[in-house]
Amino acid sequence: MRVLIPSALQSYTGAQWVEAEGATVGAVLDDLERRYPGIRFRMVDEQGAIRRHMRVFWRRAMVFELSTPLAADGELMIVQALSGG
Repeated sequence: MRVLIPSALQSYTGAQWVEAEGATVGAVLDDLERRYPGIRFRMVDEQGAIRRHMRVFWRRAMVFELSTPLAADGELMIVQALSGG
């Protein structure tokens, strides 16, 4: 499947869109880690949860759990949330 990489993490991939495999969000992030070492830590915290400042969308719906199942025919979009005050 195609995965959109946020601009802040494109230094790992060298591209905005990359290919990855996996039946769940977590498996796709694991595959990205195999292909681009160090990238998963930027998206997943020490407790195994998606970091607060990251948003993951599957078929345009936000997902919150790494266990969310995915089909092979789709796009996973990872975006970095902005905050400020």
